[in-house]
Amino acid sequence: MERKHFITTGAALAAVAVGGAALTYAMSGTESTTRLDESTTVTVDGHTALSGKVVTGRTSSKYSPLPWIGGDTEIVKCPDLKAVAGAKVTCAAKDGDGRNVSVPVTVVKAGASSVTWKFERP
Repeated sequence: MERKHFITTGAALAAVAVGGAALTYAMSGTESTTRLDESTTVTVDGHTALSGKVVTGRTSSKYSPLPWIGGDTEIVKCPDLKAVAGAKVTCAAKDGDGRNVSVPVTVVKAGASSVTWKFERP
């Protein structure tokens, strides 16, 4: 009976660990696809661009979705991001100690109706 309890407990702990790892993986993604419409876009140098407010909000929500991902980093501000493949900007952030941190953002692909972009965790 004791052995059966040990095996059941071990299996339950393994399931929790696998579930936690899957949740961390799913929540820690750094790539995002955003629709380009009148509420998300601005114009930069004649190009359609994703508003810096949208980039800031999305990066903030994906940067530290769980306490063990991204720590206490707060995304402060991101510039407008041209909807052109390869375009890059740098977001300003602060770590838990108040030090300035740079968060690079790059457009992966861009189309007429959406832009896919990603950020890097320093």
